[in-house]
Amino acid sequence: MAQETGLQRQRVLRALTRLRQRMQREVPPVCRGTVEVDETSLGGAWKHRRRGQRRHGTWRGRGTSTTPVFGILCRGGQVWAQVVPDVTARTLLPLLRRRVRRGAVVCSDTWTRYTGVAAKGYVHRLVAHGQGQFSDRRGSHINGLEGVWGYLKRRLAAKGGIRHERLPLYLAEYVWRYNHRRLSVDQRVQQRMRLLTEPLQADG
Repeated sequence: MAQETGLQRQRVLRALTRLRQRMQREVPPVCRGTVEVDETSLGGAWKHRRRGQRRHGTWRGRGTSTTPVFGILCRGGQVWAQVVPDVTARTLLPLLRRRVRRGAVVCSDTWTRYTGVAAKGYVHRLVAHGQGQFSDRRGSHINGLEGVWGYLKRRLAAKGGIRHERLPLYLAEYVWRYNHRRLSVDQRVQQRMRLLTEPLQADG
């Protein structure tokens, strides 16, 4: 990009960081209706880890040293995703309450971290992936969000490695790209220029 624009590499990197920070702040509206919730892990593959890291590094009992991410997808709408410190109910349920309007239908897998969803004022529908169930007659599934995870992992893998502390910014970029996927190329360029030229006080 620096070669194409004739700008200094550091200047281009600063502009990209600024753009990702603005993308990170473009949070979709609170979800209503039917939503999907799920978590995944993003980061380096085991084959790129040192033997000692593979032996000792774990992610909350999941057997990896990657970074946990929690996501919410509004059916027919947008997706929201955020890096989280862990995937316990104590962490995930408050995020769900902030991002999803009470009374919505929440589809999730059967892991115990989602046990308290119904008690928070939602209609909770479970999908037993462990039993080979991916949808039911009521349309309860998390296939849309799993498609988002696949998209994120492909895009991040193409980067060839990202520092852990910068992962939230790259996550924000690809979530933004996914949410604007139906726009034309010109429209996406206009949206990016809008983000770059917003007044600095908008960051506060």
